[in-house]
Amino acid sequence: MKQLYIVYSIFTLLKSNNTMKHILLALVCLVAMATNLSAQTKAKADDIIGNWKNGEGTGIVKIYKTTSGHYAGKIVWLKEPIDPETGKPKLDKRNPDESLRTVPTLGLVNLKGFTFNEEEQEWQNGSVYDPKVGKEYSCKMKLQDANTLDVRGYIGVSMFGRTDVWTRQVKK
Repeated sequence: MKQLYIVYSIFTLLKSNNTMKHILLALVCLVAMATNLSAQTKAKADDIIGNWKNGEGTGIVKIYKTTSGHYAGKIVWLKEPIDPETGKPKLDKRNPDESLRTVPTLGLVNLKGFTFNEEEQEWQNGSVYDPKVGKEYSCKMKLQDANTLDVRGYIGVSMFGRTDVWTRQVKK
């Protein structure tokens, strides 16, 4: 409805020959469109749900909403799912908990505990587990756009960490 009003206003002012009205109209239109676009690009909590390929292209993580309302992710695809040493599916063999070293990497929950902060437009207070090194890091995630996700793992303060850029596998 807002767009129709803007278009109507443009046509009405274009009928007049007043240059100042044209300049004013152009400014009003730009502000209205910018406001409308920024409102449309605000992320919603569930926008993160989906399948995401990591920056190296070696794995896909399915991010989902848990029954507690938090967001988590599990590994659903590996470029190399077979361990070349054993010829069997890769296991979480670097896990610091010895009892978990026989858990398959495929299907492993490696993101957990995230909540959405609407003001910051990011998912926070979660953790990411890296099965390649067997370490867990504090983590936050933020959408660059509908199909690009910044995943920042860190120890202590987010300033001291690393960001991996993930790509959505089914484009929105």
